[in-house]
Amino acid sequence: MIQKADRLSDVKEYYFSKKLREVAALKNEGKPVINIAIGSPDLQPSAQVIEAIQQAVATPNAHQYQSYQGIPALREGMRDFYATNYNVDLNAATEILPLMGSKEGIMHISMAFLNKGDKVLIPNPGYPTYASVTKLVEAEPVFYNLNEAGNWLPNYEELEKEDLENVKIMWVNYPHMPTGAVASKEDFEQLIAFAKKHNILIVNDNPYSFIIHKNALSILAVEGAKDIAIELNSLSKTYNMAGWRVGMVVGDAEIIKTILQVKSNMDSGMFLGIQKGAVEALKLSNEWFESLNEIYLKRRAIVWQIFDALNCTYDKSIGGLFVWAKIPEGTTSEALTDKLLYEKDVFITPGTIFGSNGEGYIRASLCVTEEVLQEVLNRINN
Repeated sequence: MIQKADRLSDVKEYYFSKKLREVAALKNEGKPVINIAIGSPDLQPSAQVIEAIQQAVATPNAHQYQSYQGIPALREGMRDFYATNYNVDLNAATEILPLMGSKEGIMHISMAFLNKGDKVLIPNPGYPTYASVTKLVEAEPVFYNLNEAGNWLPNYEELEKEDLENVKIMWVNYPHMPTGAVASKEDFEQLIAFAKKHNILIVNDNPYSFIIHKNALSILAVEGAKDIAIELNSLSKTYNMAGWRVGMVVGDAEIIKTILQVKSNMDSGMFLGIQKGAVEALKLSNEWFESLNEIYLKRRAIVWQIFDALNCTYDKSIGGLFVWAKIPEGTTSEALTDKLLYEKDVFITPGTIFGSNGEGYIRASLCVTEEVLQEVLNRINN
């Protein structure tokens, strides 16, 4: 067998990729497993979004290669989205790069700026892909602690004790996944000051602004942020378009140009129909978000009941597409989630997949119907 690349020696298969095979095997054995672990929206995109992609399929140039930078209307829609929702001004021609999902952007950004041996600050707990991609490009992950006592925000006293000389990128993610915690404008100002002091590129991964959150905020709304920060955003959660793979990276024109150097060698443009659908999605008013959140709030109320039945505690003031809960003492995150899977046929996420600071926590998704969540509650209570 051909030997795999050294870069894979410290990179594990994504947890959900592996665990979902196990769940599928259990289902094949006849187990009625309910999955409330994955944040894949089950709701439909807007009807006008569906109509736009259907119409685009019939246009003469729909099946040709598209621009690496997306059609002008898409970048203009993203510009208007940022102006309307975040009060951030962006140049549609130079400061916005559409992506095939923000996960793609994590790789492109890392390839554009990291050399072998560079260090990267990665949140613990945090999205596992930050660490995986860092290792794939042979840079060094440096995990920084987030905890409940600190509202899941960086502890700068701890960070200043680190050797930051070779740190090139710092990943942040607010509203935070997996906990749902938010950063204020003052928090972002402190983060930008820290980054400028140490000449570190800040990348804020921001796909959850509008899911049961008030006062959506972009890090680029902070004065001087464009000097040292960029932001990833996505239509996956906000517009129920996860499978469409539409995201964006926004920020300083030179930084975006550098990322494009990588992206233009990795794909041949996004399908025109998807771009046309995304344009229509970005035009939707706040009524769209309000209608989504009305559904998610009802679902969340049942998830709270599920966690009450498991004797977990959680913060009712935190929004987002998930509920993050502290488990009772005397067990571990994986022991509890495996017990639920094998004894109750319920698949839920252990906090440990997001880092060592996720031990003692579990996470449930709101991407399942009220009826399904009620069935989970019934199984746990019986």
